[in-house]
Amino acid sequence: MAEVKISAQPRTEFGKGAARRTRAADRVPGVVYGHGVDPLHVTLPAHDLLMALKTPNVLLRLKVEGGKDELVIPKAVQRHPIKIGVLEHVDLLLVQKGEKVTVEVPILTEGDLAPGGNLLEHLLNALPVETEATHIPESVTVSIAGLDAGATIHAKDITLPAGTTLAVEDDAAVLQVVAAQAEAPAEEGAEGEAEGAEA
Repeated sequence: MAEVKISAQPRTEFGKGAARRTRAADRVPGVVYGHGVDPLHVTLPAHDLLMALKTPNVLLRLKVEGGKDELVIPKAVQRHPIKIGVLEHVDLLLVQKGEKVTVEVPILTEGDLAPGGNLLEHLLNALPVETEATHIPESVTVSIAGLDAGATIHAKDITLPAGTTLAVEDDAAVLQVVAAQAEAPAEEGAEGEAEGAEA
């Protein structure tokens, strides 16, 4: 996974008013923590951060003004409940090359289910894994080709990249194929009700 460089400025103002002023200046308040050091409060450019977060578990090279560069991954992102594309706060976890981290990786599917109009249900939208901080897979892909109603894919059935292991039980259900619901014979039911009313 490539590093994305992003600038950061130390943040000295706190509270709702300060956060509003930060966002009005097209910046996002955030906190950098981990490795037993004191949390570092920062602000980051909103557009650059939004673009970087399009990649799940993106690895960020944080260039802190007046400080040293830090390698971080996003751990919690607060988005505006109404305004699309507006970030309110971000938590960033310090990482080092070679260090293992636990993250959730998006699950992608390929292929088509067996004919019959069955539905694919995602029991997990992302797969918890443990992997090197600098080699986090962007996603994992699962083949659903030819699966029929009743089929279930478990965590252990998913092929993981080298150096990545499951951070969830092997037999955790990830995907399952649900039988298509047959339409109820509404007309017959209506006729039955009518006959009952006449009697």
